[in-house]
Amino acid sequence: MNLNQRKSYKPIKINNNMNKWLELLVGLILVILAVLAWALYPSWGAAALTVLKGGIVWLVILIGLLFLMLGISDLKE
Repeated sequence: MNLNQRKSYKPIKINNNMNKWLELLVGLILVILAVLAWALYPSWGAAALTVLKGGIVWLVILIGLLFLMLGISDLKE
């Protein structure tokens, strides 16, 4: 089969209206479950905040490394 004779396939359109509502519903359920878990087990909330603080520290470190690499790259040119 020649490359010029290949059939071009069109992507299938998917109705995203139901997906939007499903995303909203799942998001709402997850938020409600998180609030209930925090209310019933306060120690989970403290652990989640500790993990979040650690994630912020890593994010700052990685952004700093990114700027260092960009600066070194600019100095080479």
